[in-house]
Amino acid sequence: MSILDKRAALKAEIDKVAEVAGYLWQKGWAERNGGNITVNITQWADDAMRALPAISAAQPIGKTLPRLKGCWFYCKGTGRRMRDLARDPMANGSIIRILDDCASYEIVADAPVAPTSELPSHLAVHDYLLAKGSPYRASLHTHPIELVALTHSRQWMEKDAATRMLWSMIPETKAFCPRGLGMVPYMLPSSVELAEATIRAIDEDYDVVMWEKHGVFAVDTDIMDAFDQVDVLNKAAQIYIAAKNMGFTPEGMSDAQMKELSDVFHLPK
Repeated sequence: MSILDKRAALKAEIDKVAEVAGYLWQKGWAERNGGNITVNITQWADDAMRALPAISAAQPIGKTLPRLKGCWFYCKGTGRRMRDLARDPMANGSIIRILDDCASYEIVADAPVAPTSELPSHLAVHDYLLAKGSPYRASLHTHPIELVALTHSRQWMEKDAATRMLWSMIPETKAFCPRGLGMVPYMLPSSVELAEATIRAIDEDYDVVMWEKHGVFAVDTDIMDAFDQVDVLNKAAQIYIAAKNMGFTPEGMSDAQMKELSDVFHLPK
């Protein structure tokens, strides 16, 4: 029996993860086993779930995260493909609970699938979000082609240069991604340094953080909203690149047009 049986709300959340995983594959943002998804599902952990035995020995996180005591997460499995997760999320991911030492976890259901190797980084972000009192429960790492391409130019790695350009490509970009795009210079994937730099960028009030020559890390209230932000930003990058391919640099919306949009829709300036 699956842990999702008779838990409709939890199943709906995991189904949403599977749906997003399918979109990532279809868009070409999740080659092989690329990308990760981690969702805080603590609010759906009922008493019966809490009484379930572990199906794995306790594993160290690699750091102590005090705000995660007793928290539950759904995590994409290490080495697992998004296209397979889309088809069967519980065979290609796992549900884990954080132990009372706040430094280790155990797998509870459905199969002993080891969570992503980037679990420490993802959990560090969730620990930060809880400390901040944020309602965000989902984190997404993926490789959107056009956004990654932009980071191969020094021009777009300057603080908020890409944000301003992307916002100006189409009004919906600022409307749906009002905090823009944070930029983190290249660091070794899965490193502590990359995780810390990502948290600093989120602390500056970005929801989507660009890792130079690598991919994005997005946080939001659920995994679909995190995906939507990346999707909107990448569409703006596609418009910019399409114009360049047509032989001209797009002029973008003017500062006056951007201000009008912000005023009318009550967006951050």
